[in-house]
Amino acid sequence: MRFTLKQISYFVATAETGSITLASERVHISQPSISSAITALEEGFGIQLFIRHHAQGLSLTAEGQRFLREAKALLLQAEELQSAASVISARVAGPLDIGCLSTLFPLAIPELLSVFRQRHEEARVNAVAGNQTELFEALRVGRIAMLLTYDMNIPPDFDFQPLAPLQPYAFVGAGHRFARRRAVTLKELEEDNFLLLDLPISRDYFLSLFRQAGVSPNITGRYPYIDVIRSLVARGEGYGLANAQPKNLSTLDGRKLVYLTLEEWLAPLHYGIATLKGVRRTPTTEAFMELCRELLLGKPLPGTR
Repeated sequence: MRFTLKQISYFVATAETGSITLASERVHISQPSISSAITALEEGFGIQLFIRHHAQGLSLTAEGQRFLREAKALLLQAEELQSAASVISARVAGPLDIGCLSTLFPLAIPELLSVFRQRHEEARVNAVAGNQTELFEALRVGRIAMLLTYDMNIPPDFDFQPLAPLQPYAFVGAGHRFARRRAVTLKELEEDNFLLLDLPISRDYFLSLFRQAGVSPNITGRYPYIDVIRSLVARGEGYGLANAQPKNLSTLDGRKLVYLTLEEWLAPLHYGIATLKGVRRTPTTEAFMELCRELLLGKPLPGTR
């Protein structure tokens, strides 16, 4: 671009006052700065804008008259753009891309989206599910504005706002020998087949529970999808671990599961909101984060018992 809006505004002030001195007083800038701006415009566009009259100020050339009309229109458009940007920056509207761990997604996101859409009809939220590694990368490069995740391995360039703890559970099929109990220990399950949720953060956390309990799990399957594990467990293939007890205790094929409290004291996971440090949040992002705090802070996940 061969000009700036400041140069244009100095030109308009000079044209309207017919004097560099008066233009200087109007825009509160030095006379040499105004002279330099006009010279830059004339040289940049290759036209003469003013006729210089000795001791009588300036008058516009024919080209300068036409340039003045276009310059005023440009400044008006710039003001309208600034006004529109101010409105946009103050409204909860437009698109918002967020992320959520796949294990949390079905328990938290549907309720959040439903309530947010009811309150903010002009906003459009796109929520994506994934594992910790890919969601961290999406947040870092700006594909998402925030994400719901666990408090494990949070990078130093992220802010994390905890919302609530999630206690671990074991789950078994309805025909399991412990199905009529309310609680169990990992020691009692040590010889049973364990089906591990094989996702980066979930895998590390669940294996750490066995270390806390002094137990060596009998891992007979590793799967990246919790519904696969739930279906296999319901058919008697072993047991699984989870950090939430969903309201729906049936698998996708209609078989029943039983969730059991773990009697050992085991460290819970905390989930919360992760954002990238130093990034200015839009009103839409702030509104969604505030809804997360309203519905989730210190409370059970919407999709859990």
